[in-house]
Amino acid sequence: MSDQPRQVILGAHFPGVNNTTVWSDPASGSHIDFESFRKFAQSAERGFFDFLFLAEGLRLREQKGRIHDLDVVGRPDTFPVLAGLAAVTEHLGLAGTINATFNEPYEVARQFASLDHLSGGRAAWNVVTSSDAFTGENFRRGGYLEHDQRYVRAEEFVKAAKTLWDTWPDAAGEPEPFEYQSTQFDIRGRFNVPTPPQGHPVIFQAGDSPQGRDFAAANADAIFTRHSEPEVGRKFYADVKSRVEKFGRDPESLKVLPGISFIIGDTDSEAEEIAAEVRAQQVSGQTALLLLEQIWNRDLSSYDPEGPLPDIEPDTEGPSIFAGRARQVTDPHAEVAKLRKLSEEKGLNLRETVIDTQSRQSFIGSPQTVADAIIDAVQTRVSDGFILVPHITPAGLEPFVQKVVPLLQERGVLRTEYPEGATLRDLLGVPR
Repeated sequence: MSDQPRQVILGAHFPGVNNTTVWSDPASGSHIDFESFRKFAQSAERGFFDFLFLAEGLRLREQKGRIHDLDVVGRPDTFPVLAGLAAVTEHLGLAGTINATFNEPYEVARQFASLDHLSGGRAAWNVVTSSDAFTGENFRRGGYLEHDQRYVRAEEFVKAAKTLWDTWPDAAGEPEPFEYQSTQFDIRGRFNVPTPPQGHPVIFQAGDSPQGRDFAAANADAIFTRHSEPEVGRKFYADVKSRVEKFGRDPESLKVLPGISFIIGDTDSEAEEIAAEVRAQQVSGQTALLLLEQIWNRDLSSYDPEGPLPDIEPDTEGPSIFAGRARQVTDPHAEVAKLRKLSEEKGLNLRETVIDTQSRQSFIGSPQTVADAIIDAVQTRVSDGFILVPHITPAGLEPFVQKVVPLLQERGVLRTEYPEGATLRDLLGVPR
């Protein structure tokens, strides 16, 4: 067994629409201006991160027929942003989320092959699925796909894309004809972009269901997960890696990368104070009401966010008041009872209760505390690294880059320079 510590993989997530970003902070910039993306990407590259990660939204969420409180900034298309970033970075991987339900293999394979060539082998595709008819209304076949078929299509989609990427191995030669038939696709022809520098762009996946985990184990190079807490993270890590083995792959060929938020202070106590302030800023009164409406499935606009929780019971019979992605609550009555108990025990009002139950920052503390936590998590196989989600965009990575990265480098778990000519696959240590 090697005495060398396991290397920490670092990704930087440009958050898009969410309730993580503190929109009211003067340092929070545009989420559609290219300058914001450039500053964010170059900050990550100064910190020797492996890649930048972009989410994707094909439709803005609606609540009671109106655009959700946190979806008002728009969602620029992934490929133009990543292509632009390829020109202003040299080493940073460029990962984009593209839906396998509402796109076609030839188009997506062509776009990612082009990005991989333009960036010198730095492209990555986060494969996501959707059975959401609301989102599907934007497309010709909107809502047609049954929920249990979404990963069937995704797996066939990825296989089709790989088939296309493999048909033109020599840029000086000619592409071989391709033909791919499956339950979802019947395509043939010749691909018009030579095989990407990486062979195949790196494949990410973010599903958490058993079906999603199997899809990642069979097809992906990295999995983006929410499981960052030590005990739960280790169970997820062990489960996914065991699935990889069942598909005949080396467990190290799939990297497990939880998304995390962080707060850094000069001391642990200062960081805790900042974290409390950030959580309060992340949940406005309006946001608190909208999030609770997703549990109650009722219009709660008449309630005071600074007052008690609603005294009515959730509506489990009527149609959903929310359209688009939302938290899935399997037992609204049990969830409401839990919130009421928490509110009573801690003496919290409505908004404070929502703040207390929202996802908290994963790593809070001094630079040394945060560095120690990250190193311990990777060495003890909670994960292979982390995808950082700052609460300020585009400048939110800077505290981590300036204060935590040097400590990781001193401990020998993060590079001090990029290898010459390395592709993203080389940086992540996943096979071609």
